[in-house]
Amino acid sequence: MSETTTRPAGPADADRLTALIQASSAYRGAYFAMIDGYVVTPDYVERHEVRMAVTDDDRLLGFYALIREPAELDLMFVADEAQGLGIGRHLITDMLDRARESGIAAVKVVSHPPAEGFYRQLGAERTGTRPPQAKTPWEQPELRFTV
Repeated sequence: MSETTTRPAGPADADRLTALIQASSAYRGAYFAMIDGYVVTPDYVERHEVRMAVTDDDRLLGFYALIREPAELDLMFVADEAQGLGIGRHLITDMLDRARESGIAAVKVVSHPPAEGFYRQLGAERTGTRPPQAKTPWEQPELRFTV
């Protein structure tokens, strides 16, 4: 595999980010409601810290979106073909570094239920659960990364 770097996403990347979300096999079946119709807009990319893990030929491997006020990891996706290669760990490390540089003390995560273990392995602590919502008719783990 070629070298992986992390770079800021720009508004022109919004369609690529949306396509990665919509292709995610982690959200098939019961969890599809979470991403059904979800679109990353150019405006969203401009308003938030969105960073992409890409290969040296600019192939998208994953991305995250950090909302600064209040600090929350809003989106985190790794391409199916990049699962298990350390891309998720790479993105979380980058996100925590960015948060630290910005003076953020903690980052909230409302997790996709199957991803809770991943976040906990990287140091997040469970703080509770979010009750069922319209698009997520199940409880979701709430976690916190201390920066």
